[in-house]
Amino acid sequence: MLRMSIYTFQPIYQERIWGGNRLRRLYKRDTPADKKIGESWELVDRPEANSLLTTPDGDLTTLHDLWTSPKKAKIFGKGAPKTERFPILIKLLDCVDKLSVQVHPPAAKAAALKGEPKTEIWYFLHTTKKASIYAGLKKGVTKAQFEKAIGTPELASLLHVLKPTRMEAMFLPSGRVHAIGGGNLILEVQQNSDTTYRVDDWNRVDDKGQARDLHIKESLESINFHDFEPIFTQPHSERIVECPYFSLYRALIFPGEFRSYIPDGRSFQYHYVARGEVTVEGKKFRYGQAFFATADSEPYELEPGPKGLELLTVEFGK
Repeated sequence: MLRMSIYTFQPIYQERIWGGNRLRRLYKRDTPADKKIGESWELVDRPEANSLLTTPDGDLTTLHDLWTSPKKAKIFGKGAPKTERFPILIKLLDCVDKLSVQVHPPAAKAAALKGEPKTEIWYFLHTTKKASIYAGLKKGVTKAQFEKAIGTPELASLLHVLKPTRMEAMFLPSGRVHAIGGGNLILEVQQNSDTTYRVDDWNRVDDKGQARDLHIKESLESINFHDFEPIFTQPHSERIVECPYFSLYRALIFPGEFRSYIPDGRSFQYHYVARGEVTVEGKKFRYGQAFFATADSEPYELEPGPKGLELLTVEFGK
């Protein structure tokens, strides 16, 4: 039986052609040294992957087991939607090389395309000087221009390029064409979806000489061709974004300062330590670690470490 109000889940590591080893190097994660780990699924409830939790009794249970349990409202909150699975997926992305030019289908078209909609946000944990992203189209680009450029070097020149720095965020509604450049380490919060349509993969092949599949028809159906030159998300106080699918907040807590959280029963709180360290309920969480506070938690206090704390918090959407 679960007695704790603070849970920790085991990450699920995914090898990617564009991945690296920063999760091992920066966060001391126990990832395979000989693998390019591009994604860590930190909180996931999907048929092909489910987050594991060790109970105080030493038993293993999954996020899906919690979601479908009689205690769902106590664990996740009164705002929990009536979905078959936990509706949010949280990842870390270690992008050593650039990702494909891609798009996720909007809700209005996803079913017809046999896919799932995916709105997401990127929070930049680390960036190199050469790091960049592509998001949306340059002003005035038409669907005809874009379609003609597919498969040619001209395609990249039609995309809106931005240079991110640490602590910036980019919101990506379904339908926004995008790609992450190399040099970015990102916390990604998204709808629980794994549908991605690739427009272009930079003529890349894997170690067996095989190119990844492209989805040109589906991409052209999904891209919003009126989405020009978006900007980075402009935080309001501690709020980075609130949308119908998820909310993301950032707190900067200085050494010697304490922060109290009083759960209101509406939503769980998933806390990710982006910088520094924190002690909660006698447990210390360091840089790169996360914990999940249930919606029925008693009020709890966060004590930052000697270098302060940058804490990201995910909740249900509003």
